Amino acid sequence: MHDQLVLEDDWAYLLSFLAVRGNLERSAAEFGAIRRVREIASASSLLRLMMAYGFCGMSLRRTAAWAAEAGVANISDVSLLDRFRNGSEWIRHLLASKLADHAALAELSVPRLNARLIDATSITRVGGRGIDWRLHLTMNLASLKIDDLAITDVSGGERLTRFTFHPGEIAVADAGYAHREGVESVVRQGADFLVRLNWSNLPLVTLDKQPVDILEYCRRVEETTPSEFTVRIKGSNLPPVRLLIVRKTKAAAEESRRRKEKERNKKGTVDLRTLEASEYVILLTSAPAAKLTVEQAFELYRFRWQIEMTFKRLKSILNLDQLPAKNAALAQVILSAKLLGALLVDDYTERYVSFSPWGYPIPVDNTPAVSLAHR
Repeated sequence: MHDQLVLEDDWAYLLSFLAVRGNLERSAAEFGAIRRVREIASASSLLRLMMAYGFCGMSLRRTAAWAAEAGVANISDVSLLDRFRNGSEWIRHLLASKLADHAALAELSVPRLNARLIDATSITRVGGRGIDWRLHLTMNLASLKIDDLAITDVSGGERLTRFTFHPGEIAVADAGYAHREGVESVVRQGADFLVRLNWSNLPLVTLDKQPVDILEYCRRVEETTPSEFTVRIKGSNLPPVRLLIVRKTKAAAEESRRRKEKERNKKGTVDLRTLEASEYVILLTSAPAAKLTVEQAFELYRFRWQIEMTFKRLKSILNLDQLPAKNAALAQVILSAKLLGALLVDDYTERYVSFSPWGYPIPVDNTPAVSLAHR
């Protein structure tokens, strides 16, 4: 589906998938996105222009020209720049509202395991060489829908404390999230964590508080049988947790060692313990065996590739990996518009076009539009 055609021909229908559409004018005023009704007559028009600029990837000049051609607004690119800067918080609010809507829909399903997959990706502005922004998100495994996200600058690290979890959930994350403060925050909220470890990033102790040598535990693991050990996190008041280790196949282990050797060639040195640890997959979880068996834990962790595929999809389809904006507010507008657009088009194509001949939700009893998934 061509993004610009949706904005031109089906904007009203696309907007109908935004749960807060009835409060657009009020919310735009509250966030200071529209201070004077001049040139841009409504919040809907402003959002449409933001989507043209951010989601469709038009330049400011092209957006202004398209707006005049489509009868949306007569405005200069300089004025658009000011409007977009003022509206950056507002579109982030709309994105958060849409994510909440997706999260509510995800809760309607009853997955075998209520898991949230967590990851982050780096974003570089056009012409840049380093990392300018980070996109942090969580995905509901049952629906494979994004249900929470955060956009930070380069200083925003990978932290589980960035997200809110609910009782019964399992937060699944890579080794970058294996920090004591983060896993403690998950458990305090009534959820469980399943994180990958390397041999040194999260110190562990035995039940009698003796240091754990993870590599020594790894050497106990038999060829194809996952092993489980009960340990504690050093310096934490959490109850005992489960250390789960499985040996990689010979081919997978050799591939891991090649990557580490390549890294050593770049950096000049790699700890031999890192090379040995690369032959294993090491997980740590607070979930009891009755909730998550060893086999289920490794199978669940395997699904992390779903969120990595989502990042690849976003970067390739939405060009998230290269942002044209240098200004922070404009970068936020572009990122938020791309993600909001992805969610709206997702609903447009998957949830309604596939299930109704008319292709859009019909309000019932004067209430907001109800998704078929709610019935």
